[in-house]
Amino acid sequence: MASDRTYRPTRPLPQNAQHPPHPQNPLRPPHRPHRVVVLALDGLLPFELGIPQRIFGRARDEHACPLYEVVTCSVRPPGPVDTDADFAILVENGPEALATADTVVVPTSYELGPVHEEGVLTEELAAALALVRPGTRLVAICTGGYVLAAAGYLDGRPATTHWASAEHFQRLFPKVRVDADVLFVDDGDVLTSAGVAAGIDLCVHIVRRDHGTAVANDVARRTVVPPHRDGGQAQYIERPVPDPRQSSTANARAWALGRLQDPIQLRDMAAQESMSVRTFTRRFREEVGVSPGQWLTGQRVERARHLLESTALSVDRVARDAGFGTAQSMRQHLQATLGVTPTAYRRTFRAELSTTCGQ
Repeated sequence: MASDRTYRPTRPLPQNAQHPPHPQNPLRPPHRPHRVVVLALDGLLPFELGIPQRIFGRARDEHACPLYEVVTCSVRPPGPVDTDADFAILVENGPEALATADTVVVPTSYELGPVHEEGVLTEELAAALALVRPGTRLVAICTGGYVLAAAGYLDGRPATTHWASAEHFQRLFPKVRVDADVLFVDDGDVLTSAGVAAGIDLCVHIVRRDHGTAVANDVARRTVVPPHRDGGQAQYIERPVPDPRQSSTANARAWALGRLQDPIQLRDMAAQESMSVRTFTRRFREEVGVSPGQWLTGQRVERARHLLESTALSVDRVARDAGFGTAQSMRQHLQATLGVTPTAYRRTFRAELSTTCGQ
């Protein structure tokens, strides 16, 4: 089953953060795209700075209208920002852009200074974050979580960061419930990810949360990245690329995806690779990061989401086609994973699909 760390009910931020919770599924106003402001800090990694533009910038609705507007800003007036590479970047917006954000993204920086060493914000960074409006969704990629933690946004909350920094992060911010074993944590209005590729997973997840699987899958296809990796998947997988001398479990996964509507036993999947159940289970977890049962349930949840969004099939029929058997079983899994019932989920995205750009 998909990890409950992927979705969590929205809850208030700590008192010192002054931010009320963001809606669990914020729909963009019909007159403009959802504005994502990316905070570029000195020492940033150019690759991670580009993730929000690459993912959110590709999201389009059924009328080919952009669903997000991505803006990059600095904590200083417009000008150059140093990177960890042999070049700087020119940022054309100052911190005032943060006041216009619906979502703020803080990517990794290798020059956080007292934020990283002492867990406190610089005056410059504190002044910039003070401009963020109440209700703004906050997102950190990798060690960008240090900034949110130093600002108090993560106190009492679950969060993650790069596995290599997790122990230091927990010592520096003891009020944060650090989980170093997951790709990302969605805690409603505050989301955090592990490093690099997990930042892509988190941004695709946000698109899916905001606008459904069809839009997210289209973004993933255009970007040539996996359309879905569960946030509860392990950061460090022992064998992410199969050893060419050993059998993979890829054929079994493809076989299962082609018959999700049918009962699938673990022994049936193992038989596709001519392995014992014990060997297959171990190899599967080494390659994928979760057990075969967890993976299979996650795929069925994704199938159910797609059918609820894109068809008028009854809830009972969706449950059968997704492999849950009964509407009650599907309802339990969607409630655990998404925090909503199938009917509520369908209603949310049907309402969004009726919105056209410019209206």
